[in-house]
Amino acid sequence: MINLILFGPPGSGKGTQGKFIQERYKLCTISMGDILRNEIALGTDLGITAKSYMDKGNLVPDEVVVGIIEHTMEQKKDCSGFLFDGFPRTVAQAKALDTMMHHHGIQVSALLELDVPEEELVKRLLLRKEIEGRSDDNIDTINNRLTVYRTQTAPIADYYRKQGLHHLIQGTGKVEEITERLYNAIDKL
Repeated sequence: MINLILFGPPGSGKGTQGKFIQERYKLCTISMGDILRNEIALGTDLGITAKSYMDKGNLVPDEVVVGIIEHTMEQKKDCSGFLFDGFPRTVAQAKALDTMMHHHGIQVSALLELDVPEEELVKRLLLRKEIEGRSDDNIDTINNRLTVYRTQTAPIADYYRKQGLHHLIQGTGKVEEITERLYNAIDKL
């Protein structure tokens, strides 16, 4: 069983690359962004709470996110492996994920970090706003999201680096080139 964390700042291409990885390796994707957007669209209590944080560019609280992930993993327990997209977002969430997985007799195989310069991230996020009409992609929110990423999320790379599970992947160039870099890293696992 292979369990991967696709990691990087907002706009690094996690969603795009995650689809290719899921298809090639037949993994069940757990995309926190997709789960939260679905809850928002359905108007659930979770969705309303999540939206209040997301509209400001802030992270949804750990206890809410960890509960969602555990519930989702239990629903997909027949999977041959997991691809986590947008989770974990804090070191506390990474530790909670490790504990949950240990409880189920599995572990994280690798963290694949997409490395993209900040200027490129801003361009991608503004383009995404034009294409998808996402309300959380305006320049003030983008800048806040990148600050939150640097201060709260980026330390996860060190957490997994200390475990020997961190792989830095150049996240610029053609989509196909980035995909091939990811495949090469995964195939070596």
